[in-house]
Amino acid sequence: MNQLMPCDTAPGASAGRPGSDHARELTGLLPADLEAELIDFRRDLHMHPELGNHEFRTTAAIRARLEKAGLRPRTLASGTGLICDIGRTRASATRRPVLAFRADIDALPIPDTKTVPYRSTIPRMAHACGHDVHTTVVLGTGLVLAALAEQGRLPHPVRLIFQPAEEVLPGGALGAIDSGALEGVARIVAVHCDPKVEVGRLGLRTGAITSACDKIEVLLDGPGGHTARPHLSTDLVTAAARVAVDVPALLARRVDTRAGLAVTWGRLEAGHAANVIPQHAELSGTVRCLDLAAWRDAPDLVHAAVDEVATLHRAKSQINYLRGVPPVVNHPEIAGLLERAMTARRGAQSVEDTEQSLGGEDFSWYLEHVPGAMARLGVRPVGDTTRRDLHCGDFDVDEGAIKVGVELFTAAALLDCP
Repeated sequence: MNQLMPCDTAPGASAGRPGSDHARELTGLLPADLEAELIDFRRDLHMHPELGNHEFRTTAAIRARLEKAGLRPRTLASGTGLICDIGRTRASATRRPVLAFRADIDALPIPDTKTVPYRSTIPRMAHACGHDVHTTVVLGTGLVLAALAEQGRLPHPVRLIFQPAEEVLPGGALGAIDSGALEGVARIVAVHCDPKVEVGRLGLRTGAITSACDKIEVLLDGPGGHTARPHLSTDLVTAAARVAVDVPALLARRVDTRAGLAVTWGRLEAGHAANVIPQHAELSGTVRCLDLAAWRDAPDLVHAAVDEVATLHRAKSQINYLRGVPPVVNHPEIAGLLERAMTARRGAQSVEDTEQSLGGEDFSWYLEHVPGAMARLGVRPVGDTTRRDLHCGDFDVDEGAIKVGVELFTAAALLDCP
């Protein structure tokens, strides 16, 4: 078994072995008093969710705590979100690589249906995807690493990225990158809450871990008319129904099935009266894809399929295709760093294989520029068989996951030896 040597540990000094009692000797553990503070911080965020690009209170709360620790965060150009460097000086900026930790800070426009004391106080808004946990984990990581940096025990500089608007296509990551979030960054990591994984465990894979996700809106038009004479008009309801059914079927035969290209409709609207053929119909949905190459071809393929079906039914079509996000593709070396870090903290049994999901994540935009990896942070209470999913009003977490996430990231910072 290979010995895990923190970057600031001299050869011959004691270092933790994965899964052994010596793993405790790796610094960067989360103190109990700070853990309690972080849980309170997460609950405060949970009670006050804010939507993408409107996270002003959230940004102010993060800034206040970082500044209290003597750090100097800067707000992104969008007005929400923050970047904060730790252990980085002007002299070191040009020659020392930076490891970045990214958190998304926005909430979702859905009601919180839980009955816990910290449920959302904002109508029709909730942290139903765990972004409050992601934010708290990166904040806690920064506070622990800042203390180590003051002691001269942080081997390389790190950057905290608190990113707005992950839930708003094509994602707030693009604005963060434009604001300089990746300047000087050599590697980047993130976690995402997973309610299917028990707290204390980490889901990880090399390669694609999420899928591409785009949004599509199809507008169909025709002359309309009486339902008694559809042959004299364009039967727009039938045309919309055929687009909904036939476009996914056509695409399934025009793309390698291993690419996993899938069009799923979430809305179809047409007509107002039983005996009137409408003049307008609308469909909207998502285009998801497992494969990066197929995702790049998806807009042309979808346009062609929609036009083909609409023309067959004599409907005029207009397609609004909103590019979303590519898949998150984990770099093997960075995924390996997260595996080593989790193993050092909690043993090899704490890391489990995870599958590629059809969900989208704008963390992928960072990986277009630098290597990185995202892991799935277990948040399901041990022994709990209740099924809670992301983007549902009853979503909640075992808050022990905060400690796990912080210690995972601090270990990654200490073991990162580029």
